[in-house]
Amino acid sequence: MTSWVFEENGHDEGKQQPSDLIITENTNLTATNLSLPTETFLRAAVSLKDQVVEETWKRREMVDPTVYKGLLGTAFTCLRSYEVTGNHTDLQLCAEIVDTCATVARDSLRLWYSLGLATGRIWHVTFLCGRGGAYALGAVVANYMGDSRKRDLFLGLFIEVAKERALPVGPEEGGFGMSYDLLYGRAGFLWAALFINKYLGDEAVPSDILMPIIDAMLAGGRAGASDIKDCPLMYRWHGTRYLGAANGLAGILHVLLHFPLPGEDAEDVKGALRYLMSKRFPHSGNYPSSEGNPRDKLVQWSHGATGMAITLSKAAEVFPNDRELRDAAIKAGEVVWKSGLVKKVGLADGVAGNAYGFLSLFRLTKEQIYEERAKVFSCFLYRNGSSLIAGADGGNAYSLFQGIAGTACLWFDLVAPHNSRFPCYEL
Repeated sequence: MTSWVFEENGHDEGKQQPSDLIITENTNLTATNLSLPTETFLRAAVSLKDQVVEETWKRREMVDPTVYKGLLGTAFTCLRSYEVTGNHTDLQLCAEIVDTCATVARDSLRLWYSLGLATGRIWHVTFLCGRGGAYALGAVVANYMGDSRKRDLFLGLFIEVAKERALPVGPEEGGFGMSYDLLYGRAGFLWAALFINKYLGDEAVPSDILMPIIDAMLAGGRAGASDIKDCPLMYRWHGTRYLGAANGLAGILHVLLHFPLPGEDAEDVKGALRYLMSKRFPHSGNYPSSEGNPRDKLVQWSHGATGMAITLSKAAEVFPNDRELRDAAIKAGEVVWKSGLVKKVGLADGVAGNAYGFLSLFRLTKEQIYEERAKVFSCFLYRNGSSLIAGADGGNAYSLFQGIAGTACLWFDLVAPHNSRFPCYEL
């Protein structure tokens, strides 16, 4: 069993032990036995980040050059550490990891081309699972380091990806070859562009490149919803109409909400959100993972209430006069509080990801209860780390979305919750 580095000195006498940490509707959120000082989370975050670096970078045997469960997730964690602590060693390390991943990505792509193939994970253009992540992170890190030559190099590589033919092709042109989802499709590429523009300026990736892609996404969504009553936008991934953040409608809408859409397009996005809200399970308030799926089981970012709470929080900011969106976000957060202390640790389907749902609601409502709830879930991670990591997903145990790197990012974000952002989803 892997132990967490920051637990080596044990807990103070008299503190509540992990087995006693039970979360219920009646839990007193201000109780000191559920609290840890901000400095404790910061020290734990740095220590956990170092452990992730040791296992994924220094001891690496092969390189998965993706953010979701590969080495680029370590780079993202180092970047988050630098932004919180100002430690330039983290920034330099992030740059080295990005350079390695970008090289692997380009070499792999050349190999696929030489073999006459156009498939494989490195073919993807998204931030989380493709080349878009390497180039976007590379441009941002180089900008932080004041290296304009490397920044422009990575930005140029990203623009090359942006001009790939499949991205702006709508259904009227038979353009169903590239998916629309966040992990592998056009939404994931657009998120990478938003990430670049946040750090480098609004037109670093020009709007005249992005708008045709957005138009294609809206056209594809309308075509996909043509047989569904009261749903203006819908998408399929591998033939299934998923509703969640990772591969489904919630994730696609979350990305579209970041763009200034004209009236009809904005109304279609809002209509699709209302359709999602109508799919809540009546007894629990949770959301199904896909259209017509009767299983009320998953409460996580990938599928279920957590991803919806975050997406609806963003929608409530974009449409501030629509109280129904805000209320639905809060109700989704209640589902996470009641059922979100799950068995896994990661951002995608674990406690760390669920804690971010509360941080989104904290920023939306400014109500202290949501920050406290995020800290309660974080305390659970802190005190139960060893057992949780023992059950983590094999070779992905240290990854950003399926392992403990996401927990490090969560603890960094607790230093300033008003600035928190779900990694690679919120901006």
